[in-house]
Amino acid sequence: MSVPVTITVETPDGERVELTASEGAVLRDVLLDADITPHGRYARGLNCGGRGLCATCGVRLAEPPEADHWHDDLADRFGYPRLSCQLRVRDGMAVRLLDKRVWGSRERGGSAQR
Repeated sequence: MSVPVTITVETPDGERVELTASEGAVLRDVLLDADITPHGRYARGLNCGGRGLCATCGVRLAEPPEADHWHDDLADRFGYPRLSCQLRVRDGMAVRLLDKRVWGSRERGGSAQR
């Protein structure tokens, strides 16, 4: 039996929404079920459906988990967003959705920019 947990989602316009989901659920699915899309305007209809191939569902996490996927390792190393389709929900998770007019922007201060 999965335990319900609370996650906080910040939208690109700064609105904060608290969601309740089952611990261990896929973050992308939880967002879509709440009518919140992790995809940019152009990728809402054209994406890989959560297979980790298109990289259009990237989000920022206040406290990202340890990288256990090659994409996450590169994202952490170079300051790119994490894929919500590859993340499992955990209690207290804080997620920031990105304004995706241009995909793939880096966080300032990433190790690639030092």
